[in-house]
Amino acid sequence: MAQLIELTDRSGLDYTHGFLDRAKNMKPVLLEIGQDMTESSTRRFETATAPDGSAWAPNSEVTLARYSSMFARKKDGELTKRSAAKLAAKKPGIGETRALSTTIDYQLRGDDAVAIGSPMIYAGTFHYGAKSGEFGFGFYATREGSFPLPWGDIPARPFLGASEEDKANIVDLVNSYLMEG
Repeated sequence: MAQLIELTDRSGLDYTHGFLDRAKNMKPVLLEIGQDMTESSTRRFETATAPDGSAWAPNSEVTLARYSSMFARKKDGELTKRSAAKLAAKKPGIGETRALSTTIDYQLRGDDAVAIGSPMIYAGTFHYGAKSGEFGFGFYATREGSFPLPWGDIPARPFLGASEEDKANIVDLVNSYLMEG
């Protein structure tokens, strides 16, 4: 036997309709997620840590030696005090231009996804790492010979992805968005 239910207070039904309407358009919350994840990914360059909290591999001695060639030196060839301090504070992925860390951005992918990344050509190599010669071989412009690309192993230094804090923030953002009203 069918039962008839009459609603005299429409507030619950109105709330449910509002919830469903908001769920049909997730773009506003995806924009917030994109902004927050961009900031989170950028901060990883300051802390030199992956989304899982693990520390990035430090710069190699070769990288530090090459970087130190740009610093001021004393007459005896040693680095000045200021240059030595700057070299000691050098974190992976942060060069003079900070190009990789400053080009991280987000893009909506349709109505239900947001992508975070960088347009820098080496972003994938920085994130995933690479073995010496993985990209083939290059040739010197002025002499015979070739060299592996990259010329040495590059350790993975993940900067994209959601940490546990990021995941909790995303859940909070979605809950707040869907429940407002």
